[in-house]
Amino acid sequence: MAERSAPRALPVRVDAVLVQAVIAAALSFAHLHDLAVAAGQDGWKAWAYPISVDLLLVAAWRRLRSGESKAAGWCWFLVALTASLGANIATAGLLDLDHVPASLRVVVAGWPAVAFLGGTLLAHGPAEPAPDPREQNDELTNEVAQQGSLPAPATASRPAAPASRPALAAPPTDRLPTALVDHARKVAAEHRTRTGASIDTDTLRARLGVPGPLAEAIAAQLT
Repeated sequence: MAERSAPRALPVRVDAVLVQAVIAAALSFAHLHDLAVAAGQDGWKAWAYPISVDLLLVAAWRRLRSGESKAAGWCWFLVALTASLGANIATAGLLDLDHVPASLRVVVAGWPAVAFLGGTLLAHGPAEPAPDPREQNDELTNEVAQQGSLPAPATASRPAAPASRPALAAPPTDRLPTALVDHARKVAAEHRTRTGASIDTDTLRARLGVPGPLAEAIAAQLT
């Protein structure tokens, strides 16, 4: 007796949530179109209104997904959602579409400017400033100080150490922070690419902003 073959799986899996989203979008699209027609926006203009509302919803959703400036994303998402829900409620029999009030005509006429402002603010947010290399060097030096290898070096605002102060011994190479050594390797590679020669200890100390003994210990790790 021949074995029965297993049923073949469907090539495309139907997502119930996606189907529901398409139905809701189509109904909301139609309600916005009908409300625009009732407010005196006929022809292609009536079809442009629901597209404008949907695009603003998508722009706000993308801002919320990116995790940047969620306050602005929620604000414009609620504005677009209010416009969509308002059209659904208005066309559900609660409003006489043959005698639309003047206030609603004003709202419909002013919507394109509001949607353009919201879309522009959501699409062109402020760019994040580039990190300052000097701040990165200070963070690496503070990490060394927290691990007990050396005290934090004096900054430009602090008075210089007296000349009679004894020189600090170079810390053991196995106690150097990995992040500091990796940063030093990048600085050395950049120096070799630019000058064609290996970086010396004085240049490395100046680029990293660390004391001389620490720069010597790092240079020993780079060889």
